[in-house]
Amino acid sequence: MQIDVLELGPMANCTYLLSQDGNALLVDPAWDMSFITHTLQQKNLRLLGVFYTHGHFDHVKFSQQLLEQFSVKGYLEKQDLSLSGIDPQYLELYDGECHFELGSFSVHTLPTPGHTAGSVCLEIDHTLFTGDTLFPGACGRTDLPTSDPRAMLASLRRLATLPEDTVFFAGHSYDGKCRSTIGYERIKNPFMRNALRGGEE
Repeated sequence: MQIDVLELGPMANCTYLLSQDGNALLVDPAWDMSFITHTLQQKNLRLLGVFYTHGHFDHVKFSQQLLEQFSVKGYLEKQDLSLSGIDPQYLELYDGECHFELGSFSVHTLPTPGHTAGSVCLEIDHTLFTGDTLFPGACGRTDLPTSDPRAMLASLRRLATLPEDTVFFAGHSYDGKCRSTIGYERIKNPFMRNALRGGEE
């Protein structure tokens, strides 16, 4: 599986274009649908679906037009529907931990509430896409509507149980870095270390 990182918009958002066998998935497409469409066409890829890690505007902005244009579904945890502002007719809403097969892609959703009630991490071909749950050296904010600091602690503890060599890609490229491993974050990330100690927010 090839992973292209598209950094788009004014908030260092990362859209991920995953491709194999001439097919593609998108994770958190936002801001610049023209560029995303151009990239798909330039690579001669058939878009099979769109997956969202959560419903915040900066991860979904303008993406409904993409769903309409390519006649594909957006996959979103149902608790984040109201946050997304996307018309439900374009969405495949699901509840919690689920598994999807699209072409040769296998997508497993891992519920990680905390940043939002419906935040998930997406495991695709042994690679994790963490949205705003986990960043290199940090975690997502927990002072927003539907955020929950205690849920975030539990989610970070859950992620820490994954194999140490699990590579993840985050929802923003803060300081130019969007990629790390679970093993590295268990040692270096103060938020994950605090969660593992059973710390309080």
